[in-house]
Amino acid sequence: MEKEIKQELAQLQVVYETIINFFINYSFQLIGALIVLLIGLFIAKKVARVVQKMCESKGLDITLSRFLANIVKIALVTMVVIICLSKLGISVTPFLAAIGAISLGAGLAVQGLLSNYGAGLNIILTRPFVVGDTIQVQGVGGYVKDILLAYTIIVTEDDVEITIPNKHIIGEILHNSHEVSLLELSIGVSYASDMDKVTQLLQETVDKSPEVEQSKKPMVGIVGFGDSSVDFEVRVWTKSDNINAAKFSVNKAIWDALKQNNIEIPFPQREVKLLQE
Repeated sequence: MEKEIKQELAQLQVVYETIINFFINYSFQLIGALIVLLIGLFIAKKVARVVQKMCESKGLDITLSRFLANIVKIALVTMVVIICLSKLGISVTPFLAAIGAISLGAGLAVQGLLSNYGAGLNIILTRPFVVGDTIQVQGVGGYVKDILLAYTIIVTEDDVEITIPNKHIIGEILHNSHEVSLLELSIGVSYASDMDKVTQLLQETVDKSPEVEQSKKPMVGIVGFGDSSVDFEVRVWTKSDNINAAKFSVNKAIWDALKQNNIEIPFPQREVKLLQE
């Protein structure tokens, strides 16, 4: 028993001496590598911010600007890590070979993840949509909050975040209404109404609405003739992330305007006759 304890203590002594010798011999290299690593990370972060601001100042959208900034940051961090390893006297060649072998195996194991990254890169480079647009794809839609390599985050008008893997976006039918969307409203008025007056009233109402984007001219016109009404259509553009609120507001404004001008909105009526023998 005592012999086993002495052997274990001897082994611990060897480990302890090895650790002490390592820190004695490589303490300055470790401190230097740590300082280089911290300074390198700080510089990489600052340079990435400068690159992003420079890209945005040149008119590039925020998605592509972030992508380029991240590429620069990763490249700088990789260089810093290589410098730190060489500072410790560690050759990076075996690591590069190991990384290559691991990458090959990982590529076969995570094909789905890599397809998401490939699709994300496609989105960033071709830019079918950018941050700030409103899109509909795969039966869901909302405001694009962020575009990452693996997935895209959109936010609905109800403030619900939806994460869509990028491979489910590329190759699918994509609806992009950008920052504004078309809002189509239908209104029926009595045949006895002055149609020119109704057209002018509806046009003035939507022109004054704060919910309507005046950068695109609102359109008002007759689209059909019903059994009891002349049907008007109002086509206006509004902020995509506020389309439901805009619909409620414009409908209320149209109702108030028609009511104040005594313009009748007819409703279906049925006449019943009682036949007697």
